[in-house]
Amino acid sequence: MPAYLYFIGNAGCGKSALTSAFKNWMQTYGYDVVTVNLDPGVEWLPYAPDVDVREWINLDDVMREYGVGPNGAQIVAADLLALKINEIKEALDEFVTEYYLIDTPGQMELFTLRSSSHVVVETLGKDSAVLAYLFDPALAKTPQGFISLVLQSLSAQFRLDLPCVTALSKVDLLAREEMERILEWGSDPNVLYDDLIAQGSLTANLNVELFRALEIMDAYKPLIPTSAETGEGIPDLYNEVQQVLYGGEDLSSD
Repeated sequence: MPAYLYFIGNAGCGKSALTSAFKNWMQTYGYDVVTVNLDPGVEWLPYAPDVDVREWINLDDVMREYGVGPNGAQIVAADLLALKINEIKEALDEFVTEYYLIDTPGQMELFTLRSSSHVVVETLGKDSAVLAYLFDPALAKTPQGFISLVLQSLSAQFRLDLPCVTALSKVDLLAREEMERILEWGSDPNVLYDDLIAQGSLTANLNVELFRALEIMDAYKPLIPTSAETGEGIPDLYNEVQQVLYGGEDLSSD
């Protein structure tokens, strides 16, 4: 059964770039992989997708047919995805591969918060699917921003009912000290708690209770530092996905 790895995260977190880098790394080591673009609104991609939703859904056509603007067309297109997913699945089934890398829409909510996403995940297969949630370093380098990303990753995981691995993307853009602090927040929530207290961000009881509730839920996960630019962390991300899906068993390369 092939694996489906969904790259998700807020706009600008580097989903497409990491999809491309992950593909290149896998092919370098002899693994077969298929890339899938599910963003009908993207104008340029750093890779040539093997299956592209834009072959079925065109935003200009959606705007004309439904009388909506660009933002409305994105929402309509997200729902149309459910109507086209069987055709997309047929295109995927033409490939013989062990790995599908799925690049989701730039605006995460168009995928994670629309009911059509459930249809997509169910149709493609949930038993061998994993979410890779990317923490945007621009947001993750403040304690408040880090917490917001934790909440977003939980929301995506609960909405799609899939296991989730977390990665800090674009680490080449961070100072070493910044990266190490962010990684420490993920592995030790007590450090994050102390930093929030120091900044006066947990003065209200509600905020403290929310933080502790997330800790009890084991929401704070170690992050895998990754860079599409340098290739850092991609083998670690692959290994983590393999651990989740197959207990760490490696693929057989060509």
